[in-house]
Amino acid sequence: MSSIKKYIAEFIGTCVLVLFACGTAVVVKCSVDNPAGYLLTALAFGLVIVAMAYSIGNVSGCHINPAVSIAMLISGKLSAKDFVGYVVAQFLGAIVGAALLAMFIGKANGLGCNALYNGSVGLSLLIEIILTFVFVLAILGVTSKVENSAVAGIVIGLTLTLVHILGIYFTGTSVNPARSFGPALLMGGESLACYWVFLVAPLVGGALAAVVYKFLTSDN
Repeated sequence: MSSIKKYIAEFIGTCVLVLFACGTAVVVKCSVDNPAGYLLTALAFGLVIVAMAYSIGNVSGCHINPAVSIAMLISGKLSAKDFVGYVVAQFLGAIVGAALLAMFIGKANGLGCNALYNGSVGLSLLIEIILTFVFVLAILGVTSKVENSAVAGIVIGLTLTLVHILGIYFTGTSVNPARSFGPALLMGGESLACYWVFLVAPLVGGALAAVVYKFLTSDN
């Protein structure tokens, strides 16, 4: 499979993630006070992963998340060249997805941006690192065996749903620097000012998951 096709697949997947999942969060008015909207949003993120895993997974592996890509880079499953190509494609896809969402529903109710938990940078960083660590660890585990390929997309989608069920309350759940960047860029203001938290934390969480998984599965 050519690298260009992989990058296009990552672009499409991330665009769909932002448009459909962040879009669901906005249209169902996701909040702790709205349990139905809260769960629908968590499910939307998970279902997008399932849909994309079984459509573009055989092309690019369906990372659609720089935190996943950095874990695959550390694990030796992705070259440095493709890592850069994947991340660029993911960020561009997120921007286009957010732009389409803004075109459809406007920006009055936000675009599914993330926010600091109680205004705390430290807590937000820790929460996002833990959420991303769990998510990426599950990905590394389920994709480590060929025999899991038939169910990998479902497992990964359900894991993303799980981390959203907990994480939405705190930060809106990022676990994905690209997913957070598109909406933040278009909304600007405080959303863009605090974006660096949702860039750093998922990358740290993804990298930690790769290191820990390598340690757990090593022969030493």
